[in-house]
Amino acid sequence: MPDLIFEIMKNICLFSVAAMMLATACTSSWSRSEKDLIRSQGDVMHVYTVDVPSEEALLRTPCKDFSLSMISSELYGELAGKMLSTVTSPEQDGVGIAGPQVGISRRVVAVLRYDKQDEPFEVYPNIRITAFHGELVPGPEGCLSVPGRRGDVPRYQDIEISYVSPATLRDTTERITGYTAVIFQHECDHLDGVIYTDKIIR
Repeated sequence: MPDLIFEIMKNICLFSVAAMMLATACTSSWSRSEKDLIRSQGDVMHVYTVDVPSEEALLRTPCKDFSLSMISSELYGELAGKMLSTVTSPEQDGVGIAGPQVGISRRVVAVLRYDKQDEPFEVYPNIRITAFHGELVPGPEGCLSVPGRRGDVPRYQDIEISYVSPATLRDTTERITGYTAVIFQHECDHLDGVIYTDKIIR
């Protein structure tokens, strides 16, 4: 009887490990729906909003990381380019956009770098905020995914971020201050299923 129990437990463990490996494999490559969504749209992608229940459900879902092979792929470059075209289009004219806002539930944001010369837009895969410094300061915010609303949200003015550099595929860290730090916090919230209206000062 003990041998039978041991065999059963061993098989359960092996099954669990196999299931975890399969789950990891499934999230480390592009899904068919992701490929279709990116390739089927023009340079300006459809922006998901809270006005559509199915779109809000995706906006409320925490995002997955990219694998390094995904970041180095042609499809990632296409997605990054289309995110930039979308956020800078006359219809949107935003200062930042996150993957789920264009239907891609992956940890990627595009941010207008007011803190850099010529204020370039840049795209950051696998981004996370790793530290906050100072005090929370309230300021006005809006969102492409919440049309027609604005509100004051408390944000830090000094943060640290980590992400994978698309050029080197290495983990990279930066310290960001000022309004650009606010943009990063807003966009990174999207990656955790949080919308700025959740944090509006009542």
